[in-house]
Formats: sequence, structure tokens, C-alpha cells
Amino acid sequence: MKLIKILVLFITIQVSAQQGGMWIPSLLQGMNEDDMESLGSKLSAKDIYDVNQSSLKDAIGHFNGGCTSEVISKRGLLLTNHHCGYSQIQSHSSLDNDYLKDGFWAKDFEDELPNNGLYVEFIVRIEDVTAQVLEGVTEGMTEREKQSKTDGNSNRIQSATKKEDWQNTKIKSFYKGNQYFLFVTERFDDIRLVGAPPTSIGKFGSDTDNWVWPRHTGDFSLFRIYADKNNRPAAYSKDNKPYKPKHFLPVSLDGISEGDFTLVFGFPGTTEEYLPAVAIKEITEQLNPSNIAIREAALKVIDKKMQESDEIRIQYASKQARIANYWKKWIGENTGIKKSNAIAKKKAEEAVFTEALKKQKLENEFGNILPELETQYKAFAPVDIKRSNFVEIFVRTNELMSMMFGLTQMENASFKGDDAFNAARESMQSKIKSTLKNFNAEVDQGVFEAILPFYTQNVDASIYQKTAFTNLDSAMSLLEGSSTEVLEKLNNDAAYAYAKPFIIDFYTTIEPDFQEKNTAINALETQYMKALMQVVPNERYYPDANSTLRVTYGQVRGYTPRDAVYYNPVSYLDGVMEKYIPGDYEFDVPQKLQDLYTSKDYGRYADANGKLPVCFLGTNHTTGGNSGSPAIDAEGNLVGLNFDRVWEGTMSDMNYDPEICRNIMVDVRYVLFIIDKYAGAERLIKEMKLVHPKK
Repeated sequence: MKLIKILVLFITIQVSAQQGGMWIPSLLQGMNEDDMESLGSKLSAKDIYDVNQSSLKDAIGHFNGGCTSEVISKRGLLLTNHHCGYSQIQSHSSLDNDYLKDGFWAKDFEDELPNNGLYVEFIVRIEDVTAQVLEGVTEGMTEREKQSKTDGNSNRIQSATKKEDWQNTKIKSFYKGNQYFLFVTERFDDIRLVGAPPTSIGKFGSDTDNWVWPRHTGDFSLFRIYADKNNRPAAYSKDNKPYKPKHFLPVSLDGISEGDFTLVFGFPGTTEEYLPAVAIKEITEQLNPSNIAIREAALKVIDKKMQESDEIRIQYASKQARIANYWKKWIGENTGIKKSNAIAKKKAEEAVFTEALKKQKLENEFGNILPELETQYKAFAPVDIKRSNFVEIFVRTNELMSMMFGLTQMENASFKGDDAFNAARESMQSKIKSTLKNFNAEVDQGVFEAILPFYTQNVDASIYQKTAFTNLDSAMSLLEGSSTEVLEKLNNDAAYAYAKPFIIDFYTTIEPDFQEKNTAINALETQYMKALMQVVPNERYYPDANSTLRVTYGQVRGYTPRDAVYYNPVSYLDGVMEKYIPGDYEFDVPQKLQDLYTSKDYGRYADANGKLPVCFLGTNHTTGGNSGSPAIDAEGNLVGLNFDRVWEGTMSDMNYDPEICRNIMVDVRYVLFIIDKYAGAERLIKEMKLVHPKK
């Protein structure tokens, strides 16, 4: 209860406006509301989050568990990033219908394409359940006992929660396990592709421009939510109807200016804002560089092959983007941490904490935390790096090794009986079909040869000529038969025989060591978070991102990345044409877009200066998961679509600095221009509510 009182104090303290932080939308009254008003907002806390009335939160959907989306019409039209819908666009593409290259625009509802497995989840309500989750938890318990107790309490709370039959619940921890919230959710599983620009617009600049400003990417795609006759979630059916949302976002035609208020609403994935200095040092000086090297080696192989073949370009488009994304992010993160002197600043904060302990005579209670974290992180670093390298190579980057990793889990399931084995086999068959649908053995072998030396000197590329798992028919044939027959064939397969010892070592040595050390560190960091809030109560503590619904507010602002350089906050179509390289896979420009630029046929979407805006910058604190988040103006209208951060600002996952950190958004007028003037999809424009809030 003492902790809860401390948290309430943080929520109600009146301070001057502060940018940075990913705030829980149900707790915006008071301090956050005042901050937003001082930045130019005209929205109340209830406009943003209300349980009893429709509010902005009802238009914000978690897109397939990894991105954000927003409803922009009364018929369930859904806007998100092009890169968030990339795998769906790819899955519908072929050499005959290359939607990646040419774009896709459904002419009517009947032409909208279903997507198996794609879902969007909305938040119905949020409740603080800290006291109930922590009931019976004592300091004398081991970490395993505490976890068991909180898990049991959480299960009972969810079972007792009042909700509709089609709704779900989840409980998530905040402030490193010091606070807990219950989320009641609604999940829609019939989500159909409506429209997407060609990759030359939706991914313009590709890897070169990723995480970089100025940006000129029309990173958007359109989907639609379908529901049953009662407007409730339902599996795909041709009888389903477009969803009627509780709220949808009006779309502003007035655009933005430097200094305008911006609110980004979405589902940020993971941040670690309260790491000790020793942890940031380990991540940026050891962990990130090792993973960067692995992905860089893989990308050299993939990029070369994609440029040589259109077929490989389509097959590997989504995979290449996924691998490249965090490769470049980690590089920028390291740059930002160094530029902002983040490690030294963190050490200074720790010195303030240590001095406060002395003044408050709390050294006996909390004085051991930082020294123990220093010791434990140094012991943790080798296994952390080894484990991360294993995951990069055997799970994320090489597809043959990823299949082998999944097959070991199938073999383990056989020890639990035939039912468990058959369920695991069915799951594995599905994974193999998905993997081999867009697989090229020559490319994957090249990746294998490039990245395995980062983990072992025992690199045997001949397995590609001997394994059954580079061909769908032979892979499916190997998995036929009883569990005994399948496992005998599996263990005689060259690729499986090669990978299995590494995977066994991972499960028996690396992972247990990692979990033991990580559990101890997490327990210390939970204590540190609690101690910080108690000992230094005048600081503002926003919870780390954990894929739950959050609000971050800021303003449209340019920035200075280095001496004598200032970046304006808005980019224009002029910049697209300045970067244009005919035939280049990153910087080609469709002929129709060139023609529209030449004729200056921008319609009502031009800026006051007659130029067409493409992207703009804000000071909103965002991270992975905020891709597709709406940028909302002072009155609750859609003005942009979040999709990226500036390179140096990617360090905001550990150290938000308002001088450096900027999020990048597509100007919604560019989105409308592409839909209307480029694609001619006027039916979609008519479906939206276009407004002029500044007039």
C-alpha cells in the first residue's frame, strides 16, 4: 500500500511540461493533462480515455501484436504502416500479381483480401489491480515463490473479471513488477487488405533511409475490420460485415506547423529506461556490436541476391526488411548513447540516489543494490552475448537453422506421448510450409556460411545438399509416420544432425545459466525501481513500454544532429524527386508520381506554400510497436502516421533526450494524395471524415 501511495503522488504532482514518457491512458488526469495543455492540446483526459463514453482509445488497435493501427471511418477502415502490413501484401503477391511492385487497391468491398492469422485487438478498459496481484507476497519469498504467488493471484483476478463472452483479459506488470494493471480486450480476426502503395512509395529509401532524416517514405497501408451480424468479433466469413467502431479518427486537411501539439497513441513494445549504467555499457559496447556484425554479414548475402533476381526480391522482401531494421537501429542506438553521454549521466543519477540513501539513513535497506548490479552484470555479459548470438543465428537469421530449432521442440514433445507429438508435428508442418514458400536454398546457404563463423568454427555447408528440409515434398515426407519412425529419419538428416548438438547445448547450458543470472538481476532491478521512487520522489517515473496501450505527447520540432546542422521538421515531394535514381530498388519513383509532381497536381493536399508535404518530425517518445500509431492533433484529428525515429534518437529505448530524440511520421495529406490522386481510390476518400480544424 505504501508503494501505491507513492505512485499516486507521482501522478498528482504539478510540474512544468515535460516531454518524454509513455503514459498509461487511464491515468492522464492532473499532471499529464496539464502538460498536454501547456504544449497546445485542447483534449481532456476523458477525450483520450473513457470507459463509459466513446473516446480516442476506441479507435486504436493493436495490429497483429506487433504494430499499431487506427480506425479512420465508420465502416472499420484501418490505417497502419506499409511495413506493418508488408507480410500480408507479400503473401498476396506473385510474379503475375506483384502487389509489392505495383501496389494494390481493392475496387470494392468484394475485392478486399482476407488474411489468415491477422488480427487487431482493442482495449475495452484498464484497471489497477496491484493490491490484489501482490496479496500474500512477502520479502522472505524466493523469486520463484513470488512469481508463483502473483501468477495464481492474476489467474483468480482474470477469472472473476466481469466481461462479455467474446472479450478477453490480460494482466501486465509495470515499474518492473511494482505495479499491475488488468486489460479487458476485444480481438477481431477477420482483417482484410484494402490498399497499399507500391514499395517504391511505401518503402521509398529502403535500408539507406531507414532510421534517417530527412525521410520521404509513404509508409502506409489500409485494411478493414469485419465483424459478424451483431458487430462482434468473428472468424472470417463471407457473410461478415464491415465493423462499426465505437470511435474513428477524423482526418485533418490542415496539416501541421512547427510547434504544433502532437499526441501519439499506440502499443509501444519494449523500453528499458531505468537500467543502471553498467547495463547500458554492456549493451552498447558488447551486445549490440556482436549482433550488428551477424546481421551485417547476412544482409550482404541477401541484398546481393535480391538485386540479381526479381523472384528472390519478392521471396526475401519481408525477411530482408526484418533483418535490416534492427541491424541499423542498434548502430544508431550506440551512436546516440555516445553522443548524449548517457552512461555518464546515468552514473550521475546513481550518485544522486546513493547520496539520498545516506541523507535518509536507508543505506542498510537499499545500499547494496547498485554494487550488486555492477557485479552481476559483469558476470552476466558473456552468457547474455552467447545466448543472443545463438538466437540471432539459429532462430532469427538463418531459415534452415530456424527449422532445426523448431524440430528439436517437436522431438522433445514426443516424450510426452503421441498426442503431444502429433500436435507439435502439425505445428511444425505449418511452419515448414510457411518457411519454404519463400525460400531459396542458395541464398540461405550463403547466409549460413556468412554467419556461422560468429558462433562456431565447425561450419559444414554441405548439409544443404544432404538435408530433406530445403524442399517441401521431401520435408513433408520425412515427417510422415509414427513418432518413432519420424524421429529416426529426423536424426539421420544431415542438417538436423549438425544443428542438434548446438541446440542441446543451448537448452542445457546457455539458457539455464542465462535464466539464473537474469532472474537475479531482474529481482535487483525491481528493488532498485522501488527504491528510486521512494528515495528520490520528486523525479517523474513513467513505466517502461510493455506492448500495452500508451500515450506520448510532444510537438512538431526540427533538431540539430551535430554541430552547425539543423534539420527542418517537414519534408516534401521535392525531396523524393531529388533522391530519384531510375531503376534503383531503393530510390526508383513510379512514372505516375513523377507526372503528378511535374504537373504539380496535388489537389487539396498541398501545403500553404503549394508544396506537397511527405513526412514530419515530432518530439514524441516512441519505440518499436508504435509503428502505425496515429499522430493526433490538439483537437483529436489524425494528422500523421508514426513509422520511424531519427537514427541518433533510437537510444530513447534506454535514454530519452528531448534534444536528440525525434519520431518520424508520414503526413496524412501525403497518404490522402497517394490514395486519391495516385491510386484513384476515391471511394476510400469518400469514406473518411475530412475536416479543417484550423478554419
